[in-house]
Amino acid sequence: MEGPGAATGRRLLVLGAGPAQLGLLAAARERGLFVIALDRDPAAPGFQLADRRAIISTEDEQGIERLADAERVEGIIAPGIDWPVGIAARVAEKMGLPHAISGAVAALAVSKQRQRELLAEAGVPQPRWHLVREPDQGLPVPSVVKAPDRQGQKGLTLVRSEEELPVAISRAIEESRSGVALVEEVVDGPEVTVNAFSLRGEFHPLTVTDRLTAEPPAFGVALAHVWPSEAGGKAAEVAESAVAALGIENGPTYTQLRIGPDGPQVIEVAARLGGGHDAELAKLALGVDLNGLALQAALGESIWSAALNAVPQVGGAVARFLVPPEGVLQEVEGTEEARAVEGVQDVRIYREPGHVFGPFLRGADRAGAVLATGDSREEALERADEAARLIRFKVGAESLV
Repeated sequence: MEGPGAATGRRLLVLGAGPAQLGLLAAARERGLFVIALDRDPAAPGFQLADRRAIISTEDEQGIERLADAERVEGIIAPGIDWPVGIAARVAEKMGLPHAISGAVAALAVSKQRQRELLAEAGVPQPRWHLVREPDQGLPVPSVVKAPDRQGQKGLTLVRSEEELPVAISRAIEESRSGVALVEEVVDGPEVTVNAFSLRGEFHPLTVTDRLTAEPPAFGVALAHVWPSEAGGKAAEVAESAVAALGIENGPTYTQLRIGPDGPQVIEVAARLGGGHDAELAKLALGVDLNGLALQAALGESIWSAALNAVPQVGGAVARFLVPPEGVLQEVEGTEEARAVEGVQDVRIYREPGHVFGPFLRGADRAGAVLATGDSREEALERADEAARLIRFKVGAESLV
């Protein structure tokens, strides 16, 4: 289906049109690219920024390959979500298209099991972990149980007691593509994110942000990314060693770490842009256009090292997410007032009236985001919080007609 755009430039296929892809889709539109976006959700907000849309799951590799061939695309990219990173790399390889990483490297990046094995071989600090194929109570707690080959908190459980382990493991195994569960030690300490870009084997760390997360049952869901980090310390150095262990030499990476008593430990590496407006935050904070760099990499365009020169633009920057009440969205009030708050750079609302908000469990349940800057991280966070308080999601019990 054709979109509202008038782009006549190079043809790019974007896997995903949800909130995690909005920043890249907007950047592609600004550059005049002809964007084909796909998503299984017909109401995905990113479709408004695409020139053509396709209702296809981001995990349907055969469907994606057929679409890429039919549309004669010149590049494929999967920003903000993990599993499609491997699909994008493999399809690009089959079609002889440029891509930041190979299919083989992408396969390592999207497997939490292979990541753990490679990090261990390279001596990169990480939580203790166990791979299990059936429910078990003989493992240490507290722990995080997850499916090693899924995304979006699918099969993810924070386990606080040994009695909870069997159910959590069964759930992860059920969600897993490979029929196994990954049980990881809980590292006690704050969580940070390192957003970086690798160019010809050189790792360029950009924003190191404090990742403020929700309490269970929305365990692991980010409520805010705050720059600069107060807890980061040597996080960028550990992230660099993790990225090298996976063989990632080009393109964006998003590394989550916990800062434990013995220093940073790697929770996860993703060979992609972050899904929480991390690229936009990097541009506000450091003047580096991560979305633009990712687009260049996807299209095989030359990238100069100077494009990665990071110069602080502000004292603090925040991406603060909006948590909605449960119910059917009727309308959203206060967005213009929120945009008028000093230091607020953008307000994004992800859903249209008629969308049903359920319990807040996953990142996909967030309703929007505020991006704000200030002379300090505290001021940026205060401004983002003030704007968020002005935004009201009015919900009802019945769907709109």
